[in-house]
Amino acid sequence: MRILVVDDERSLARAIKRGLEAEGFTVDLEHDGVRGLAAIRLGDYDAVVLDIMLPGRNGYDVVTTLREEGNWTPVLLLSAKDGEYDVADGLDVGADDYLTKPFAFVVLVARIRAIARRPATARPATLEVGAVTLDPALHEVRVAGEKVELTSREFALLEYLMRHRERVVSKTELLEHVWDSEDVNLVEQYVGYVRRKIGRERIATVRGAGYRAVG
Repeated sequence: MRILVVDDERSLARAIKRGLEAEGFTVDLEHDGVRGLAAIRLGDYDAVVLDIMLPGRNGYDVVTTLREEGNWTPVLLLSAKDGEYDVADGLDVGADDYLTKPFAFVVLVARIRAIARRPATARPATLEVGAVTLDPALHEVRVAGEKVELTSREFALLEYLMRHRERVVSKTELLEHVWDSEDVNLVEQYVGYVRRKIGRERIATVRGAGYRAVG
């Protein structure tokens, strides 16, 4: 599996490279957004590990440009920021996953393997599940044509469920991808918030397994 790591923290980038190579990956390094974008365009990578705060072009800009060009190489964003808008922003521009620094290396490897397994097909600009439509670019949700206001965290939760509507999403997975936390009460709390806004019946609880977006 061929991976590109783009991070201007050179010591960290080299450490990631050594660790991934020990796991059997082939790894290339770049240290700014301009060179990183060029490498992704030219290279045949299975996944990209991309820092957000880069010189030249930031990670959000790199991902936005790739998706506008129809390039759907899986991207895992790295950031030292963990504010509530950051995860939603990363997903909105088309990233596949988000990991905050510092992180456990075993988690990084697991996330890379997970996004690399996903089909590299263009995702629709607007997600639809039954009467619910979600537009990541406009950060807009509508139910039966009526606009519904969600907070950034609620939006990120609903978007993740809608992107994976073909399966049940566990509480643990939602915590990792929306909060990067271990407090399962957050999931239950925010699922409740979203249900009250879009309709309880549109997020099904699968006892002992998690949640699923339904039409």
